[in-house]
Amino acid sequence: MSRPFRAIVLTFLVSACGSSQYSAPRNLDNACSIVKERPAYLAAMQKTENRWGVPVPVQMATIYQESKFIGNARTPHQFALGVIPMGRQSSAYGYSQALDATWDDYRRSSGRRSARRDNIRDATDFIGWYMNESSRKLGISKADAWSQYLAYHEGRGGFSRGTYRRKDWLVRVANEVSDRAVDYQIQLITCGKR
Repeated sequence: MSRPFRAIVLTFLVSACGSSQYSAPRNLDNACSIVKERPAYLAAMQKTENRWGVPVPVQMATIYQESKFIGNARTPHQFALGVIPMGRQSSAYGYSQALDATWDDYRRSSGRRSARRDNIRDATDFIGWYMNESSRKLGISKADAWSQYLAYHEGRGGFSRGTYRRKDWLVRVANEVSDRAVDYQIQLITCGKR
């Protein structure tokens, strides 16, 4: 085998081993379709529900809103004068769109130092951890997708101060997350996954 051919084969093998499934499932409006296409998603969310008590539909609706189930999702770039790149809007990344500092807090607190935001198991565990803390510190029910999402988006301090009340668009989004969680719940019951 020639040296260039070996290099090409080795490059292909390394890239295949290191790749992750970052594309979204085909039908994001149907929870049964999502879990049929990606059974690992349901397994990860069930494990999180068992560990942290956050229902699967609340996790699913949050991930839908944050990343549309795209594992390597990032916020858009910002541009000065419309053309000069200024970096991304925030450090949010992955399924959960966790910010760098919050992700670091999670890894320290949970003891999961090697957790990655582009790994569905780690991302759902993060959501469970965060919402469990919101429940503990703010008294929000873990099944209350509306309040949990607002605390997730605004941070617990922002939620406590009611910063979302001045953001009609965010209240609308929280309503959509809540409605989607209900839809996902009904769908999962219908297909026997709840």
